[in-house]
Amino acid sequence: MQLDRYDRQILAVLQEKGRISNQDLADQIGLSPSPCLRRVRALEEAGLIAGYRALLDAKALGFSLMALIHISMDRHTPERFERFEQQIGAIPEVMECLLITGQAADYQLKVVVKDMDAYQALLLNRITRIEGITGVHTSFVLRRVIDKTALPVPG
Repeated sequence: MQLDRYDRQILAVLQEKGRISNQDLADQIGLSPSPCLRRVRALEEAGLIAGYRALLDAKALGFSLMALIHISMDRHTPERFERFEQQIGAIPEVMECLLITGQAADYQLKVVVKDMDAYQALLLNRITRIEGITGVHTSFVLRRVIDKTALPVPG
């Protein structure tokens, strides 16, 4: 799908203000409401807009500790990775799981927990019990310097 300036503006605005009304979106980008809504629907159907979500405040919910965990696996087989990914996906504290290269680890997890006791319980009772894990290295996040969800919209 070729994006014109209106499409790019729609994507940029919706990433920042996902609950904006169609009328306000149309006003902001300089289109009338009907063509604006048609463009939004087309962007959704093309898969450029994957969905809409509410962003929650982790600290307000009591999750004051964030950790990055590097996981090493014993075997690099599709079956081993698939099993790990299924099990790690069932843990609600895991916010992100990335299969990585360039490190001694195979995966990087981003997890949120209430405190160090909750982290210890998560690590010892859930994560390290997954078959195939041979190494775990954790770094704790001191401060989020950049924390954004908006992607750059190509222009």
